[in-house]
Amino acid sequence: MIAIEAPKYKRVLLKISGEALAGDKKSGLDFDVINSVCAAIKKCQKLGIEIGVVIGGGNFWRGIKDGNGKIERSRADHMGMLATAMNCLAVADVMEQNGIEVRVQTAIEMRPIAEPYIRLRAMHHLSKGRVVLFGGGTGCPYFSTDTAAVLRAAEIGADAILLAKNIDGVYSADPKLDPTACKFENITYDEVLKLHLAVMDLTATSLSMENDIPVIVFALKDPENIVRAVMGENIGTVVKK
Repeated sequence: MIAIEAPKYKRVLLKISGEALAGDKKSGLDFDVINSVCAAIKKCQKLGIEIGVVIGGGNFWRGIKDGNGKIERSRADHMGMLATAMNCLAVADVMEQNGIEVRVQTAIEMRPIAEPYIRLRAMHHLSKGRVVLFGGGTGCPYFSTDTAAVLRAAEIGADAILLAKNIDGVYSADPKLDPTACKFENITYDEVLKLHLAVMDLTATSLSMENDIPVIVFALKDPENIVRAVMGENIGTVVKK
């Protein structure tokens, strides 16, 4: 009888950018992409892994960037939080179509469409094998969804943060602009901060360092990377102490 390798992590926080859900369209939603992501999450769920998910809203609205100084910063950020909730509802629907039990919780109360975020309730859902989608960022302006992902990871006691991006790891420079850029297999939080590498924003990086939560950065282009990451395969870049 062949032994099945056990997952490396029991509970993870998966952060997905809104842009990734748009696929090649760059905006809106690509349901082929979302179905592929949900299929990978279902595989993780069958392995007994507890999964919380934070989704960005950049496929609809990017806060201060799209506000472009014409909308007050706090209001622009609140619009971004609504975009994340839209993404959570879309992903939740596709998950349910794929037989995944899921709950949506939002940092800003939207009771007719989602549960308010309550840490113990979220942890109860996770322990019951449900995927929990966290919408609304932190609920406060001036904070990114990267920071929201680290915050939720710390609150639910996640073993790792899976940072699914449009790039396959952390590089010494932007590989699109610098052909000499080298990819790191492992890097420390201190090195990320010292070299000003664009892994996450400074607040998110500092928060993950303070709470000693490893961050695995990988490309979402192949959603199976989600499964590989939780199994501990050597993909992307691992950021840790």
